[in-house]
Amino acid sequence: MSKAKVICLIVAASLVVAGLVLTVLALCLSGGNFGAFGTATYVTETHEITEEIRRISVTADTSDITILLAEDGICKVVCHEEPNLKHKVTVSDGTLTIQRVDERKWYEHISIGAESLSVTVYLTEQTYETLTVRNSTGDVTVSEDFTFDGVDISVSTGDVKNSASSAGATSIKTNTGDILLENVTAGSVKLSVTTGRITARQVTCEGDLSVTVSTGKAELTDVTCRSLTSGGSTGDLTLQNVIAAAAFSVTRDTGDVTFKGCDATEITVRTDTGDVSGTFLSDKIFFATSDTGRIEVPHSTVGGACKITTDTGDIRLTVTAP
Repeated sequence: MSKAKVICLIVAASLVVAGLVLTVLALCLSGGNFGAFGTATYVTETHEITEEIRRISVTADTSDITILLAEDGICKVVCHEEPNLKHKVTVSDGTLTIQRVDERKWYEHISIGAESLSVTVYLTEQTYETLTVRNSTGDVTVSEDFTFDGVDISVSTGDVKNSASSAGATSIKTNTGDILLENVTAGSVKLSVTTGRITARQVTCEGDLSVTVSTGKAELTDVTCRSLTSGGSTGDLTLQNVIAAAAFSVTRDTGDVTFKGCDATEITVRTDTGDVSGTFLSDKIFFATSDTGRIEVPHSTVGGACKITTDTGDIRLTVTAP
């Protein structure tokens, strides 16, 4: 290696070390407060709503969205935002619409944000027609105080926690975020993630319930529905006290499927390398096949059909009366 290259490497290494030392020193002087290095400024705007609202539509980007019941009886939208990255709040024909408006100059995009942007909607009624939310990296939280005719939430990398019920369909979709559906009733439920986790607890679904994951895990506890359909690649599926009036239909590649005190009239499970195990609450006529896995199922001639197929996974199922 030439002398010039050696000198350049030494200089570069010295600059890196100096930068690290300055960073540590700055953190020490700020008491470990990373927010002290932020260059963005923030404002909090409150939009009081006096018009009648029947529908809510929120479109954001990086803001956390929260829907709450107004304890003071005042309907309003509180936005914590940047001065040139605000949210437009309007009411038209009974629809409350919240949209992000980006008025930043090109040079204002180069900034360091130290605080989380947020939109908090305080509603005075408990029953509305529809809730529609579109978000990117922000989280979405909806209080259990509400019942909608329909709920439709879609985000990219944000988490969704929904405790609002729906007389019609509840549809929640994320890519890398997690979904928590808890203490709700709904006409139908559709939950979908790519690499996130799906958790559903205390859910009463009058119609069909669909749970779709790619590499994420799904866990359902204390759930009733007409039928359950679940598809996925490498994520595990765990069902505890899940009761379907009609059928379970489950497909997995390498994920395991576990039943804990569950039941349905007909059950179909298909996995490649995943294991299938657990307990059902009523007799089943088992049709279990596996290429190389072990099979342990009851021998019964009564009950609904239970078809379990794996390639290399084990099948271990029992029937335990409640």
